[in-house]
Amino acid sequence: MPATDSTDSTTAALSPHELAAWRGLLRVHARVTQQLDTQMQAAHGISASAYEVLMFLDDAPDHRLRMSEIADRVLLSRSGCTRLVDRLAEQGYVTRCADTADGRGLYAQLTDEGLAKIGAARITHHEGIRRFFLDHLTATDQIVLGDVWSRLE
Repeated sequence: MPATDSTDSTTAALSPHELAAWRGLLRVHARVTQQLDTQMQAAHGISASAYEVLMFLDDAPDHRLRMSEIADRVLLSRSGCTRLVDRLAEQGYVTRCADTADGRGLYAQLTDEGLAKIGAARITHHEGIRRFFLDHLTATDQIVLGDVWSRLE
């Protein structure tokens, strides 16, 4: 096995600008997510994660997705996603149902109450995104960041 070169970019310590980029991403994500969560709880009585689930369902055909698809889209474990969807069902915002074609897959679907909730919450969420994040960036910054994020997908 060849010796590892200590200057190899995959194993070398991170440079100050690399650390600043990484740590900045983590700090900003944590701060903005916390601010959005606080805002969504105060205005609508739902967490930012619950909003995300409702948003994905609102955007889906027939306002329904497989549970596995929801879990893949939100930043939660599968069990955390299941618990969250269960809470949303208890609140009347979603229903859970089996796949009518094969009966094995589980779906979550927005109810009329869930559609009303996401409609109101989306306005608040967009306002929060602007206030807590976008307003701190120039239009050029937003374009550059959009390009960067698309390269990392």
